Amino acid sequence: MSASTQFLARVIVSALLIAAAAAIARRSTLAGALLVSLPLTSLLTLIWVWLDTHDKERVAALATDILWLVVPSLLLFVLLPILLRAGWGFWQSLMMSCVATAAAYAGATALLRGLRLTS
Repeated sequence: MSASTQFLARVIVSALLIAAAAAIARRSTLAGALLVSLPLTSLLTLIWVWLDTHDKERVAALATDILWLVVPSLLLFVLLPILLRAGWGFWQSLMMSCVATAAAYAGATALLRGLRLTS
């Protein structure tokens, strides 16, 4: 399989998962949340890296980096409902949550690099 065919297959699989999650969430927020809370993106990425490299150390390093970066990503899911319930508009709440999460990611990656806990 050519590199471009592999890339296209990866895009299609990933897009189908996202579309399925959105469709399921319209029917049941809990079921949609369950699907998107699964580390499907991480699992697919780990599989793609393994298939591309067959490098166990690279896959292990990626899994470790993902673990550390899950923590700042939670800020989005804490802040967004707080802002929405405080009366902020959806887009403003989403933007503020994304900015805060990006800042948390920047801080976390700087900290992890400083502590040499990541590659």
